Amino acid sequence: MKEIILILFCTIGTLAILFASIGILRMPDFFLRLSVTVKASTLGVGFLLVAAAMVFPEVFVTTKAIAIGFFLLLTTPVAAHMIGRVSYVSGIALWKGTQLDELDGMYDDEHNLKSENATKIFNERETM
Repeated sequence: MKEIILILFCTIGTLAILFASIGILRMPDFFLRLSVTVKASTLGVGFLLVAAAMVFPEVFVTTKAIAIGFFLLLTTPVAAHMIGRVSYVSGIALWKGTQLDELDGMYDDEHNLKSENATKIFNERETM
């Protein structure tokens, strides 16, 4: 039974990483590529870490796998957000099929969010 679970976790992890790789090729703009890559690769690495912890049941291996998974879940979304924000502020073009750009006109010349616009949109969303 343990082998079946290991095969399942390794397969899911490998497929998630494969989907992330395919997403890099298939998505039309940088922001969609970033989103697909971050989500799928984090999921794939997480499943592979669980499988590694099951294969090597020693305490130090399991502890390292848990620590790696924790820091991966903690840092990957923050890094992706920072990369996406810098890319947006730098003027990386959105896909021509993008229908809504909620940040259009929201940044001032120093790349800070304009407080009155951000407050207005925040208040509009809370009333919905």
